[in-house]
Amino acid sequence: MRVKICGITQPEQGRAIANLGATALGFICVRQSPRHVTPAQIRTIVAQLPSRVDRIGVFVNASGEEIGQIVASTGLTGVQLHGDESPEFCRQLRQSLPGIEIIKAFRIRTSQSLSEIDAYCDRVDTLLLDAYHPQLSGGTGETLDWKTLAQFRPPHPWLLAGGLNPDNVLDALKLLNPSGIDLSSGVERSAGDKDLTRVERLFQKLNALSL
Repeated sequence: MRVKICGITQPEQGRAIANLGATALGFICVRQSPRHVTPAQIRTIVAQLPSRVDRIGVFVNASGEEIGQIVASTGLTGVQLHGDESPEFCRQLRQSLPGIEIIKAFRIRTSQSLSEIDAYCDRVDTLLLDAYHPQLSGGTGETLDWKTLAQFRPPHPWLLAGGLNPDNVLDALKLLNPSGIDLSSGVERSAGDKDLTRVERLFQKLNALSL
């Protein structure tokens, strides 16, 4: 299973989390976020990562030009769009960034929220489903209503996000069968400061599930 830990801000934590088993790390490229990192910070962190680890930049309503510049200057392998980006924007971005994974995040409020996903399915590579918050785009710590996704069977790989932590992740995976999971606040001491003990406990739970 793909395991993405998002909101990485410190090189030593990024390296340790990768060594614990993360398959992807996320970097918040949104200036208003308490987890924001600059391109220079991203370069410093990814320089210490094994090549097997995906490096995902998270953007909210950024221009295609800004995204392209950051991808080119940091060595990101994927882009996660967490705002109101249109299907057409996703299509254009996919064309302009060949070889770069395009992930589109959706904040799910009700089962009806899933209907908007169809328009994106041939424009992106991966879907991410997060909890809805009226003011915040992500990293809220709020749990998604997993029952809403009981019948969710998209044509693309998808990541489950929204309030996951070492204590509830197995409950979510008993109900759903995502391609991967995405955690941020659920393995933090404070915004951008990961708790490596909690990360280790997460992988202990996941490893026990796969036995």
